[in-house]
Amino acid sequence: MDAQKEALQRIISTLANKNDEIQNFIDTLNHTLKGVQENSSNILSELDEEFDSLYSILDEVKESMINSIKQEQARKSQELQSQISQCNNALENSEELLEFATRSLDIKEPEEFSKAARQIKDRVTMASAFRLSLKPKVSDNMTHLMVDFSQERQMLQTLKFLPVPKAPEIDPVECLVADNSVTVAWRMPEEDNKIDHFILEHRKTNFDGLPRVKDERCWEIIDNIKGTEYTLSGLKFDSKYMNFRVRACNKAVAGEYSDPVTLETKALNFNLDNSSSHLNLKVEDTCVEWDPTGGKGQESKIKGKENKGSVHVTSLKKHTRSGTPSPKRTSVGSRPPAVRGSRDRFTGESYTVLGDTAIESGQHYWEVKAQKDCKSYSVGVAYKTLGKFDQLGKTNTSWCIHVNNWLQNTFSAKHNNKVKALDVTVPEKIGVFCDFDGGQLSFYDANSKQLLYSFKTKFTQPLLPGFMVSMFYILYMPNLLGLVTIRRIFYFFFIFFSLSPILPSQICDFHIFLVYFIEVNA
Repeated sequence: MDAQKEALQRIISTLANKNDEIQNFIDTLNHTLKGVQENSSNILSELDEEFDSLYSILDEVKESMINSIKQEQARKSQELQSQISQCNNALENSEELLEFATRSLDIKEPEEFSKAARQIKDRVTMASAFRLSLKPKVSDNMTHLMVDFSQERQMLQTLKFLPVPKAPEIDPVECLVADNSVTVAWRMPEEDNKIDHFILEHRKTNFDGLPRVKDERCWEIIDNIKGTEYTLSGLKFDSKYMNFRVRACNKAVAGEYSDPVTLETKALNFNLDNSSSHLNLKVEDTCVEWDPTGGKGQESKIKGKENKGSVHVTSLKKHTRSGTPSPKRTSVGSRPPAVRGSRDRFTGESYTVLGDTAIESGQHYWEVKAQKDCKSYSVGVAYKTLGKFDQLGKTNTSWCIHVNNWLQNTFSAKHNNKVKALDVTVPEKIGVFCDFDGGQLSFYDANSKQLLYSFKTKFTQPLLPGFMVSMFYILYMPNLLGLVTIRRIFYFFFIFFSLSPILPSQICDFHIFLVYFIEVNA
């Protein structure tokens, strides 16, 4: 019996130790469970922060990872709960067995005590406490589900706002004002491959220097310029200057404007001078008409149909590269009608009209266009001192090219009564380029830019644009960027060239000439 008690004591001690071990294990499990919950919560919080930084595009991935964490939490929690339940059952059975064994020590009868001892031994042998694993099936380690988005975050941190482009710099040296066109060139202060296009703004002004805030003219915008140079063509230089500024744009924003640049747009704006034109040319500021009443006054009446042609002049094309001052007009503003018969008026066979603006320096350009049926005209320049009987090109004070398509086609350059035949086709438009300071007067095909002829001399006096037509023609210059057009008058030919065939449309003109002839000789 003593041996049995001793054995039972050992069992009791073992059970007590096991119970403590189990309790400790239970405490460990509870702590692990709490750790799982806390760590899961922390990870979810960190995960939320990570996904918040990734915004909505990661919501789907975030939800998937949350589910994974929760599933892992549930799995571990279930494992731990199962172990806790098993341990509780084992502990309950062990405590019951311990209590039974303790009571058995008080049994006095040997037979009953032996029976109880065998039962205790059998129950201990079969007790779950001794078959129970005291190692947690899972740990509270959740690191396998932790996230580290540092690399991705670093990548996202490089996705910054596109930088605002710097202001371009307009290069005045590379800018060119020529032929009613302005070429503006600029550059970036440093290379920027993010630039998508440029915006160029311009406006006309009569003030030099920086643009004025209260300038009455609005900026005009040219958008989507891909290069660093742009040419504005077809301009009308009716102001002294033009302001320019440019800004660079990327896909997101437009940068600051460049420092504005003011370019001079001098133009040779001339009218036709009615104070010195031939009496048979009725001239107003921008119009010249053939006047068969030449010098008799406006009261003269002509019976039948009146025959008229006209000249219109606006801003003529001008080529300017030098900083020379604008040409001065010989007369400014509106002029009173000139008195006919003035001693300076062209007369005789000099059917000439001059411009009213003197060229005293610089480089200037204008164009002349003749209608297809025009037979004879001259275009050039002359000194103010050109005599009233002098024709363009027949003196040493005038230079011109002459077109004659009447009996035979001739195209020639004339100066000082010397003629140089030109072996080129008469162009549709003739461009006149006058470099006063350089002593050069050149004529071009205005369309192809082919040089027709060039005079080289030294100009010693102010020059005036000059136009001369035969008494059989009228000079017509429509208000189209200073293009000079010459129109033919038919009826004079029928008297002097009687062998020429008379078209039905010309009979009326012939009658008008006869009426005019009778009145003049009455």
